[in-house]
Amino acid sequence: MNQSIPSTAPHPSSPVPSPSSLSSHPSSLTSHPSSPVPSPLSLTVTIITVSFNSAQTIEDTLKSVASQSYQNIEHIIVDGGSTDQTMKIVADFPHVAKSISEPDEGIYFAMNKGLAMASGDVIAILNADDLYADNEVIAKVADVFKDPAIDATYADLVFVEREDVSTIFRTWKSGPFKRSSMYNGWMPPHPTFFVRRSIYENHGMFNTLLRSAADYELMLRFLLKHEINPSYIPETIIRMRQGGKSTVSVKNRIRANMEDRKAWKINGLKPHLFTLILKPLRKIKQFISHG
Repeated sequence: MNQSIPSTAPHPSSPVPSPSSLSSHPSSLTSHPSSPVPSPLSLTVTIITVSFNSAQTIEDTLKSVASQSYQNIEHIIVDGGSTDQTMKIVADFPHVAKSISEPDEGIYFAMNKGLAMASGDVIAILNADDLYADNEVIAKVADVFKDPAIDATYADLVFVEREDVSTIFRTWKSGPFKRSSMYNGWMPPHPTFFVRRSIYENHGMFNTLLRSAADYELMLRFLLKHEINPSYIPETIIRMRQGGKSTVSVKNRIRANMEDRKAWKINGLKPHLFTLILKPLRKIKQFISHG
């Protein structure tokens, strides 16, 4: 049954003055420091879906979660006050644990709101344009977290046509994590990034001072600054529709590059001279590897 969260629910989406405040005051998530690492059978995976006027695509997203073989899932919908049929479609899916629909200040504000609502042991973001590649994805993810030393996991992703998600035009193969790779422009695809809740509790949520690179900044903060321990699943787990916010125009790409640079600076990290040049150039390889 859907649980509708009233508009008076705690709103964790106020802009943060600095990344250090995110790390030292992750008070939007309730910490349980004495709780043991849950067993694989009891581990709950929270999936946060952010939407806004997503009626054309969100049904695919909802179906891909509802069809997962792994049952211990908390699916949260954070909607920005859609005026189309988005929330009516959401209401048709009884697996949705919590939903909220109200105006917000952008996608990363909405993600933070979802993080504050989450109660799962492991948290993922699945946008309303995207879907899981098959019904065993969450089972595979949960299996990775059998190892209590693993803090996060990520995998591969394919970009698909908006009108036909079976048509792939670009393949993002991540590869095993190396700290040096991030200095060469590498990053894992954020939609495949599953993270223990305790990492958000200890190291903070999305920095909403960034408008297009908050996911990149969060991964820099987790993987480089705080050196969490990730694991790579060498499989495609996400089908992502084309049209990402930072890639829709040259102007937005330039703005995104400037924000990428800021993401390093605010974490006290220094990229190589070529790091932020290589980052967008890596997309060329994704087209070639697909072809």
